[in-house]
Amino acid sequence: MVDVSIIIVNYNTSALLKACIESIYHFTKDISFEIIVVDNASDDFNYEEFVKLFPKVKFIVNEQNLGFASGNNVALSHVKGKYILFLNNDTLLINNVIKNVFEFAESYTQSVFVGVQLLNKDLTKQESVVEFPSVWNGFTENFFLYKLFPKSKVFNKYYQNEINLNQPTEVDVIRGAFMFCPTEEIKKLGGFDSRFFFYSEETDLCYRFKKNGGKIFFLPNEKIIHYGGVATDKNLWFKFKNQTIGKIQFYQKHFSGFRFIVAMKIHFVGLFLRGLLNSILGLLFLNKNIFMKGFYFFKQMFVYPKNVFQNR
Repeated sequence: MVDVSIIIVNYNTSALLKACIESIYHFTKDISFEIIVVDNASDDFNYEEFVKLFPKVKFIVNEQNLGFASGNNVALSHVKGKYILFLNNDTLLINNVIKNVFEFAESYTQSVFVGVQLLNKDLTKQESVVEFPSVWNGFTENFFLYKLFPKSKVFNKYYQNEINLNQPTEVDVIRGAFMFCPTEEIKKLGGFDSRFFFYSEETDLCYRFKKNGGKIFFLPNEKIIHYGGVATDKNLWFKFKNQTIGKIQFYQKHFSGFRFIVAMKIHFVGLFLRGLLNSILGLLFLNKNIFMKGFYFFKQMFVYPKNVFQNR
């Protein structure tokens, strides 16, 4: 057994994957680890080249794009670590963060998930934690109250990103870019729910873990760079469509009855308002990108995934 098994899912960003692996080897000291890379049928992934560059890394090559949840789950049967670090391929380590997080997790008698502060490439803070979805915070988000009251716990589900945290803090959801989890707990949970393709899978995993009595911590003083959206920004409709699908799927799985109906109505009203606002701004400023965002918000109003959770 090693201390940490690092699982990285790659899709069409192999240059970033190379830099990510190099940063792990450069900064990770005084701890035993293994790296498992799962490639989701990338067009730009050269297996022979990567094996030559990183002979100690285990590479698993899928014949098709399985998405983030299933991609990570493929690696679970191969892990030897006491802990698993689910790490995005578009991240860079800037210090010995894995050892620091390992020591924090080891200091707790009960099992914990741990996340860190994500940074943009200019080292400004990135949204790293969020509250669980609810009818109320769906309302505050879709009616822009979170923008009006950014530091309010009542009106902003992202408020913990806006206040000055300087010590480990218990949170609801840590981002999938860096999720440090006990292997035993991940296997108890069955890994990510593979019915989520791309978005909301980390929210679902954190929700199930906390429902079973687990604690999730955010370490604001531990930081990594996360480029974010490099693959999806090349195809904005793919990004927008799957964000909507992931959100609706979370509601389908965890909400029911009147709660589900209200959450869905708020969701679709929010899409309409964003579509209207972006379309108007795009026309006013003659900005094609803003206008296309408006079009995609309207287009999302016709996206509704089949409920695959009905027989859960």
